Amino acid sequence: MIRPYLLTAAALSIFLPRLNGQSPITPQLQPFVTISDPVVALLHVRIIDGMGGPERADQTILLDHGTISSVGDFASTQVPANARRIELTGHTVYPGLVGMHEHLFYPAFYPPGSFPLYNEQAFSAPRLYLASGVTTMRTTGSLEPYTDINVRRLINEGKMPGPNIDVTGPYIEGPGGYSIQMPSIQSPDQARRLVEYWAQEGSTSFKAYMNISHDALAAAIKAAHERGIKITGHLCSVGFTEAAELGIDDLEHGLLVDTEFTPGKQRDICPDTRQSTASIQDLDLKGQAAQKMIHALVDHKVAVTSTLAVFDAMIPGRPPLEERMLDAMSPEAAESYLAAKNRAESNPNARNFSWLKKEMDFEREFVAAGGLLIAGCDPTGNGGALPGFGDQRNLELLVEAGFKPEEAIRIYTYNGATYLGRVDRIGSIAPGKQADLIVVEGDPSARIADVEKVKYVFKEGIAYDPAKLIESVRGAVGIH
Repeated sequence: MIRPYLLTAAALSIFLPRLNGQSPITPQLQPFVTISDPVVALLHVRIIDGMGGPERADQTILLDHGTISSVGDFASTQVPANARRIELTGHTVYPGLVGMHEHLFYPAFYPPGSFPLYNEQAFSAPRLYLASGVTTMRTTGSLEPYTDINVRRLINEGKMPGPNIDVTGPYIEGPGGYSIQMPSIQSPDQARRLVEYWAQEGSTSFKAYMNISHDALAAAIKAAHERGIKITGHLCSVGFTEAAELGIDDLEHGLLVDTEFTPGKQRDICPDTRQSTASIQDLDLKGQAAQKMIHALVDHKVAVTSTLAVFDAMIPGRPPLEERMLDAMSPEAAESYLAAKNRAESNPNARNFSWLKKEMDFEREFVAAGGLLIAGCDPTGNGGALPGFGDQRNLELLVEAGFKPEEAIRIYTYNGATYLGRVDRIGSIAPGKQADLIVVEGDPSARIADVEKVKYVFKEGIAYDPAKLIESVRGAVGIH
């Protein structure tokens, strides 16, 4: 389902910092590491392998210097004498999440009516992602691209904890952008120059945004593909079918942001939100128009990124208010989020669940047609989808949408790895794969909410303590 673009050697060396063995345990990582033995045996575990098949009980997983060396029944798997044995009866192991719509920023506390601003979360976000089981992520739009690039470098050097990062360059946005922190691309040449510059600086993907023109988007796609780099889009002025025909690789958020069904839609114009929302609400997903769009995406091998968690936070009564979220937020961020949540619950015009259900139904239709669905939490909106925590919520929402738990985990692991071209290294549990694993108490195949009960997160064979990572950012989200 992916395009056969190959990253340049320089870009590949940035994105794949280590392919041979464990990384060293530096002083910056040591406080959060709980298991670092070169050879580890995870005993009596239930496995959800990331491939979408049924769970397997009473298994043994052997890790050897950062790689999965063996997976098999406990009764028949021989454990090396030098292995550290970890007893995990009652626990489930599945691959580290591959988050495909993540950010290192978060909504800032600003007065109502002012321009939206976002604070870079270079300290708190990587820790929350890793604590929640995200071992690989794509930033999917940067507001401080040099910061994101340097965060990736520091993580790769072991100077801070966090996932492996595919850094997206600055938003490729046209005039009239949502945030004053985004560029205003007014010509195809300007779009091309942005891609060329940031690809040289170390960006390994790009994202087009809502007001980009048809011609500027075409130029950005061409420039990215010439460098072996993929480009996604949260679009509005350009419809999904049009973007697919231009060669875009991925589309963010799914049906809820597609404007091609809006009556009177004009080329290069982002229509009124109320009109486009109404057109989506009235769209028959089994009808000819919707099916034609879906099959255009599949035929052009365009992935779709599910971000149900950020939409869920806009609906009255959803999601459940969690103490762990408020504990992680600064007082100002918590106040802002609670105020937004209260406004949604008391606003008769707030989006209702049928709006979210439409997106859920679309995602099932897209997968049934053969589309590659990937996922991420998009920690923006009203602040209700925190880094990492929002990814766990998104897994739960995929199950609510009608996917089996094993299918939801595949969307968040194997599918993301497939899109990134890294499925030979990550995204499933199999011998030879990188030891990126999540250990949770319970059984997500029977109760998907158990994905929140993370005990260990293995990244390249080293296990991190989620509780210590989360405690280290107490009160920090919204500040740094």
